Amino acid sequence: MIIRKANLDDVEAMHQLVNKYAETGVMLSRPRNMLYEFIRDFAVAEIDGEIVGTGALHIMWLDLAEVRAFAVKEAYAAQGIGRRLVEYFINEAVKLGIPKVFVLTYQPGFFEKMGFSIVNKESLPQKVWKECINCPKFPNCDEVCMVRDLDIS
Repeated sequence: MIIRKANLDDVEAMHQLVNKYAETGVMLSRPRNMLYEFIRDFAVAEIDGEIVGTGALHIMWLDLAEVRAFAVKEAYAAQGIGRRLVEYFINEAVKLGIPKVFVLTYQPGFFEKMGFSIVNKESLPQKVWKECINCPKFPNCDEVCMVRDLDIS
């Protein structure tokens, strides 16, 4: 398995993967134009040329980034792909000097194993909610907000 930065040729596979989960209501849908616009945020997990996982590290501000659009193909679940992607994003945040990463998730157990802790959503700056307006669950979000403080020294 290879974890690498996404490129434009990956967008269709990323779109299908993310939106398959969005159809079930467990994540926000992502239109193709958003994937193209933010392609530099994304990484993919690839096995034998097939995109089996994706996600993004989106910088929110000087001291905060979000892991978002995080998905692994069901057939590849529980094989360490998600863990490797999150580690990739954490390492990227550390290299950039970002001291805190957050995620909005329905899988708190997974992220807890990755060193994230549950926090009150209101503890984060309002700017992190700018995409929430596009969510069908807005304003009654039931995702769990989790943060991980990073050692950037």
